[in-house]
Amino acid sequence: MTKKNWNEWKSIIEGLLFASGDEGLDVREIADVLDLDWRVAEELIEEMRTTYVKENRGFRIAKIAGSYQLTTNPEHAPYFAKLAQAPTRGSLSQAALETLAIVAYRQPITRIEIDEIRGVKSDRALHTLVAKELIQEAGRAEAVGRPILYETTKQFLQYFGLSHLKDLPDAEQMAGEIDLEAETRMLFQKLEEKDKSKQLTIDDLPESSNEHTDA
Repeated sequence: MTKKNWNEWKSIIEGLLFASGDEGLDVREIADVLDLDWRVAEELIEEMRTTYVKENRGFRIAKIAGSYQLTTNPEHAPYFAKLAQAPTRGSLSQAALETLAIVAYRQPITRIEIDEIRGVKSDRALHTLVAKELIQEAGRAEAVGRPILYETTKQFLQYFGLSHLKDLPDAEQMAGEIDLEAETRMLFQKLEEKDKSKQLTIDDLPESSNEHTDA
């Protein structure tokens, strides 16, 4: 394997880890995608981990529960906290509100399930909600890859002026059908009822359920 191929494989692995989000990929999954021996794939990943640290890159590769995940440099945590708390980030985007509605009504739920409902990737929205402490990890699902489950937090209840999850608008009125727009609007209306409309504007909500974009 030439150096050019070696570097190209690393570039592909970096993209694969980015695309896999917080679910990560184990070495055999990566090896299968690249048609490489798993030991070669593992060597590539370990070299990448070393390089990221040596060059003080903004990313790190962490191995969690047997899977590799692309994470941020822990030394940069104060800057991420500052970004999450910045005034311009104080409101919830359409993507974040949609994702939060899904978690609130269908918890515990995995990122993959959220993506399937929304029809787009939800990684950034999930990170935003976790940073704002509106959702949190709730263990791992008994499925292939043991994906992370998400649930709402006490902060979520306080944010929406709820004493309990049962105080959420009744989703049964949707006759059991998946209606993301309806769930999102009900969550927004609950927030508006508690005189917190400054955190969101009605313009943030879609005119139709097909207008889903991530943020």
